[in-house]
Amino acid sequence: MEREEWGIDEIRNLFDLSGKVAIVTGGAGAFGKAAAKGLAAYGADVVLTSRDLAKLEAAAEELSDVGGRILAISADATDADAVEAMVAQTVDQLGGVDILVTGAGIANRFPAEEFPIDEWQRIMDANVKGTYIACQAVGRRLIEKGAGKIITVGSVRGMLGHPGGYSAYGVSKGAVHLLTKQLATEWAKHHVNVNCIAPCIFWTPLTQQVLEDPELYKIFMQRIPWGRAAEPQDFIGAVVYLASAASDFITGQILYTDGGSTSG
Repeated sequence: MEREEWGIDEIRNLFDLSGKVAIVTGGAGAFGKAAAKGLAAYGADVVLTSRDLAKLEAAAEELSDVGGRILAISADATDADAVEAMVAQTVDQLGGVDILVTGAGIANRFPAEEFPIDEWQRIMDANVKGTYIACQAVGRRLIEKGAGKIITVGSVRGMLGHPGGYSAYGVSKGAVHLLTKQLATEWAKHHVNVNCIAPCIFWTPLTQQVLEDPELYKIFMQRIPWGRAAEPQDFIGAVVYLASAASDFITGQILYTDGGSTSG
C-alpha cells in the first residue's frame, strides 16, 4: 500500500526528536556525549549510562542546557540484569524508550602473536556482548511498541585489517557490524531500524597516546583521505539522522564516518 505523500511541514520536521527518549551507553565518553548532545539538541530526553556514576553525572550536568531532560543511570554494559534494570528505570522515569545508541566499548592493541587471551576476551565482552545485551533489552521494548531506532557503534577496523595490533578490537567491531545486520533483518517486521556508525580513529583520551605520537599519527593519516583524525562532533549528524524519521527506510546499514578511509 502506497504511503501518503509528505507535506512540507513533515519534511521540515524530519529530524525532530521531540517526545522521544534515548539511551546512550558509554554516555560519559567522547562519542557518547557527542551523541547525547545531538539527540538532546533535536528535542529528545536522554539517559546516559555506564559504570561510573560520577562521570555520568558530570556529563549530564555539562549537557543540561542543551535541551530535553538528561539523566545519569549507572549500569555495567556487560551485566544483563544491570542493563535490564537501567532500561526499566528509564521507562519508569521518562515514560518509555525510543532510541538506543551503543557507545560503550574499549580498545587495546598488541601484536596478534602476543595478545593476552584474558585481555582479548575482555575486549570482546565489552564490545560485542555489551552491545548485544543493550540491543536485546531495548529491542524488546521497541518490538512491543512496533517502532524504534537502534544505532550501534562499529569501526573502520571492523571492515579492514591494520598492522597496529587490532586482532581483538577489529574482530569485535566486525562482529558488531554483522550483529547490526542480523538484528535489522529480524526486527524489520516490527518497524525497528538497526544501523551502525563506523568511525575512523578519532580524538578521545583513549586514542591520545596514538594520535600524539608523530610516527603513529603519520601511519593513521595516510589511511584517511580527508587528512585528519575525526572529532566527536563529526558523528552528531549521523546519529541524529539514524535516530530520526529521516532514516525510516534505512536499516542494516554500516555508515562509515571515516573521512574516506574505506573508499580505496
